[in-house]
Amino acid sequence: MNVALIFAGGSGTRMNTKSRPKQFLELHGKEIIIYTLEHFERHPDIDAIAIVCIEPWIEYLKKALKKHDITKVKWIVPGGETGQDSIFNGLDAIHKDCPEDSIVLIHDGVRPLINEQLISDNIASVKENGSAITVTPVIETVMLTENDNKVYKSVNRDKCCTAKAPQSFYLKDIYGAHMKAREEGIHNKIDSATMMSDYGYSLYTVAGGPENIKITTPTDYYIFKALVDVMENSQIFGL
Repeated sequence: MNVALIFAGGSGTRMNTKSRPKQFLELHGKEIIIYTLEHFERHPDIDAIAIVCIEPWIEYLKKALKKHDITKVKWIVPGGETGQDSIFNGLDAIHKDCPEDSIVLIHDGVRPLINEQLISDNIASVKENGSAITVTPVIETVMLTENDNKVYKSVNRDKCCTAKAPQSFYLKDIYGAHMKAREEGIHNKIDSATMMSDYGYSLYTVAGGPENIKITTPTDYYIFKALVDVMENSQIFGL
């Protein structure tokens, strides 16, 4: 069984919006999270979707799912105090209903510019290697610094990549890592890849495109809008 776990628990403070969280901002009459969910909804190998949602917006989310005919969502759970806690809430709901050898693809609700191939590659990598971390190559010069603003080392960017999402694992592995972290009183791991690495799991990468941005600022939103418009125009004009 392949399950998408979509994180939509953030409040969007960096987006400077007061009316609604960033994942519910609209473009062409459709919320950002719906753009994201549609990729998993349409993928033939995704069996179910779990969403971790900021609690006051759960009813709004349910209406949006119905409006846009998103039918694979089986669980909607409220977020926790931290991103790690929120992901655990989603995993816990999945764990109660799904086999432990299920594959879970953990993805940001505000990362809508993925595609079918990336989802397929994540599933294939977990089956072959036990994990899948979507990455993009670093194209800028990377410098290692400390708090004194001094550059200590120039890092070989050919050996660097940026971790994005989806980040995918077998349910038994990612759920077990979360349980271990909770037993140790840890609630602030930056992401699933970091947690799994810290607990000794081997991580394997899957190449994603540069368009796979996370929409956290107004600039990100306008980049998203431009890319969506380009894709829509290419369909209209057959480019």
